[in-house]
This record gives sequence, structure tokens and C-alpha cells, in this order.
Amino acid sequence: MTLEDRIQAFSLLGKEIRELPEEEFESLALNIENNNNWFTHDQTRAALVALADFLHRDKLVDWLSPYHIQTPARPKTIGIMMAGNIPAVGFHDLLSVLISGNFAAVKLSSGDSVSIRWIVEKLIEIEPGFEGTVVFEEMLKGKDAYIATGSDNSARYFDYYFGKYPHIIRKNRTSVAVLQGDESKEELRDLGRDIFQYFGLGCRNVSKVYIKEEKSLIDLLDSISGSHFLTSHHKYLNNYDYNKSIYLVNKEPHLDNGFLLLKESEELVSPIGVLYYEYYHDLSDLERKLEGIQNKIQCVVSKNAWFPGSLKFGDAQCPNLSDYADGVDTIAFLQQLN
Repeated sequence: MTLEDRIQAFSLLGKEIRELPEEEFESLALNIENNNNWFTHDQTRAALVALADFLHRDKLVDWLSPYHIQTPARPKTIGIMMAGNIPAVGFHDLLSVLISGNFAAVKLSSGDSVSIRWIVEKLIEIEPGFEGTVVFEEMLKGKDAYIATGSDNSARYFDYYFGKYPHIIRKNRTSVAVLQGDESKEELRDLGRDIFQYFGLGCRNVSKVYIKEEKSLIDLLDSISGSHFLTSHHKYLNNYDYNKSIYLVNKEPHLDNGFLLLKESEELVSPIGVLYYEYYHDLSDLERKLEGIQNKIQCVVSKNAWFPGSLKFGDAQCPNLSDYADGVDTIAFLQQLN
């Protein structure tokens, strides 16, 4: 296949997903949720909508145009260790490997073993030339290179086994928000989406907010009151109740609106059902705080993206194709192999 063939196939895949009949979606979503209770129908729909938004021909062409990709004479086989924290979270790695003309050997996470298989089946139906370019394996041995995503602990394991090969190894990351105190209710509701989408399990979910005054916390809790539906999910409710009981028993100061706990902390990654907050004095103080944890932050959100390098509230889960995880250019890495 040529690069044009591959771009056409993925753009048709996007069209297929966007036009997926509701009955077929419901069947897929049920299988996904049966495999992982965190992946509700709403979360699966959100993930597929975001994925399909990648797959417009013009976006694919714009993304790849700086690289001058040529189909390799001898494609490399890339081992991909996928995470399983949100539905189809490993798709961008798979897309990068296949659209660059290489082969993918995929180790699926047990938490997301349905969505990627379904996507690959759809892709092969659209373009049979992809038959044999993706294999699913439990042990990724002897590959030409590796892309692995996991926790800080698993990253040490990946580095031990894959360190002698060309590799991208990703560790824990999370996202933060910056509040000035003049945010509207609508803007704070958008921030709520950055906090609660996928129940806060993604690296692009906001797990901590930086504030100048306590009023910002009260405004936030008031603005996101419509997200009380989260407590209808038993796993989320169990996490919320557990963390609440810990804070109460230990008499740790916190705010509580019935489905979200706000706790002051210098830590970055909050438990499910908890949002950390930390005060900052001025812009220079804020920049100093964030610079010290830059390698732990996936993205920053702020009102109208006023903070340098940040995204608008509500856009944390809407990355572009060129928004590479951990800031490591996957396509450039793959090109170097050839």
C-alpha cells in the first residue's frame, strides 16, 4: 500500500465510526462495558467520537505533511504495550505505526481488550491490505522497536526488558487547571468535563487545580453540581465514599459537594472522587510551581487558554493528532528506524 492508500483507509474508518448504526454501537458498547465496568456506554461513545474526529482526510494529510513519509522497503515490527485506562487509548500509537508503513505487534491491556480489536477488524474490512500488519500477542519478544505506556512502576519493567531496543516508554502523567477567580459558571462547567470525563482515569484529566483564593473552589463546586449523576456509577461512588471516610476518620480538612472531595495538597495525582488544590500567589509563583513538575504534566487548562501553553477549559480530552503523549514525536521516532 502507498501512503495515500493508508490515509484513505483511515479516513474511511473515521467515516464508518461516525456513521455507525446505533444498534451496532450498542452491541459494541455492551461488550466493552462487560470487559471493564468503568467503560460505560457514554464513555465509549465519547472515546469513539474523539477518535473519529482524528480521522478526517484533511487532518491526516496536515498531520503527516511535515514528515515526507515514504513506504519503507523493509517495514519494521513495532511492539506496542497499550494502556487500558480509557477506551481505545492506544489507538494513536497503532495509527502512527500503521500509517507510517510499519507493522504492529500489540499487547492489549486487560482493561481494554475489546475496542482495539474491533477497530482493527473494521480497518481490514475497509482495506484488506492491512491484513497481517497487526497481530495481538501476550509476549512481545524480538521486535524491532517498542512503544510502551504504563505507570512509573511498569516503566521500570519496560526499561529493563526493552531498553536495549529503540523505544518510547511513557510513565504516569496527569493534567492540571489554573484558576484566576474570574471564571464564569459556563467556563467552570467546561472545566468539570476535563475533571470528570472517563471518571478522571485519563492522563489528560485534571486531577489538581491551582487557585489564588478559596472563592474559586466554592464557585467550582457550585458550577459542577449537575455532575451528581457520577454517584450512580458504583465504582465511582465506592471510591468517593472510601476517600471521604479516610478524611473524616483522620480529621483532614476538605470540601465536599456530595460527589467530589476537594483537598489541599502539594501532591499532583488525586484519587478517584478527589480533586487536589494548591494556592499560588502570582504568575511567577505559579510558573515556578509548574516548572518543577513539568515532566509529570500532560496538559494545562485555563480560562480561554490565558496561561502560556495551556488549553481552554473543556478541551483537555480533545488533542490534535500532533499532540503526542509526553511530548515525544511518535512519527519522527518511527522514521528514524527506517
